[in-house]
Amino acid sequence: MSTEIELNEYNLIPPQTGAAFTLKKGEFLTVVDPLGSQVSDMVLFNLEDKKEKLSSGKTLDFEESILITEGNFLWSNRSHKMMEIVEDTNGRNDFLLAPCSPETFQIMYNNHEEHPSCLNNLKVNLSEFDIELDDIPTAFNIFMNVQFDEKGKISVLPPTSIAGDHVKFKAEMDLIVCLTACSAEDSNGGTFKPIHYVVTQV
Repeated sequence: MSTEIELNEYNLIPPQTGAAFTLKKGEFLTVVDPLGSQVSDMVLFNLEDKKEKLSSGKTLDFEESILITEGNFLWSNRSHKMMEIVEDTNGRNDFLLAPCSPETFQIMYNNHEEHPSCLNNLKVNLSEFDIELDDIPTAFNIFMNVQFDEKGKISVLPPTSIAGDHVKFKAEMDLIVCLTACSAEDSNGGTFKPIHYVVTQV
């Protein structure tokens, strides 16, 4: 990584859980896949006005690409830049698919038993900021490997990220950030691992 950071300075998100925190304008957030092949869902809200939030549609529109990586910005529903991606060692992320939810496992996995989900982890961790379930937007799915064929058929393949791959973001406004260590089997190649993150000034 371009910034030398001691391992003990990273915050740990255990498998199938999440974390929420604030990020000031100009600060940097680095999200790390410490063991490889693990997705992290990320959502953003304007700290000063939580009705302004991350927008997949605006980002794909303004960046003119469905593959969002180093050099791209993440945009809000009000057409403001929220983050810049300044480093991306893996280069494959998804901004098409919604966070996995209890219904995901019922409809797509035919699993009607209780199962951890990114949507629930986002809801639980964002509750301290008085953000409710229906306020949560489509997440930016860091390290997620979504492919599609010539007919537009979508498939979710194991992430191509290897141990230590990271994505570094620069905040373009004061933010509430929520990250997960994704809970969907297909998204993570059938295993569940932690995610690391750190906030720095450079």
